[in-house]
Amino acid sequence: MGIREEIYYEGGPHIGDLIQNLVIGLTIIGIPLTIGAIVRALWLRFRITDRRISVIGGWMGGDRTDVIYSEIVKVVKVPRGVGLWGDMVLTLKNGTRLEMRAVPKFLEVYDYINERIAAKNPEYSSAN
Repeated sequence: MGIREEIYYEGGPHIGDLIQNLVIGLTIIGIPLTIGAIVRALWLRFRITDRRISVIGGWMGGDRTDVIYSEIVKVVKVPRGVGLWGDMVLTLKNGTRLEMRAVPKFLEVYDYINERIAAKNPEYSSAN
């Protein structure tokens, strides 16, 4: 029997990221951005629970990264798409970083993550 987790968010990147990059892809210079957005839309998935953050990505969704809140020391957010979605970078105690691109409702997700980190990691201080 596994440990119960309450899921806060489970899903892929914001659809606006794909639409924006498809429009940019109409130019020759924007083609690499469009390909990246298509790959994210197809294979990137986020799962944010009350215990951890899981990011599934890579080629055909083959890579999975799980991070528990007590390992996070810093969270940085960057709004995109007129604030409808955004990017987040989680810095861990060992210095590694986990990038989360095109997170839907990123301000609410950021607040949720900060609440969990503050409860699990006393030396954490939020950085905007």
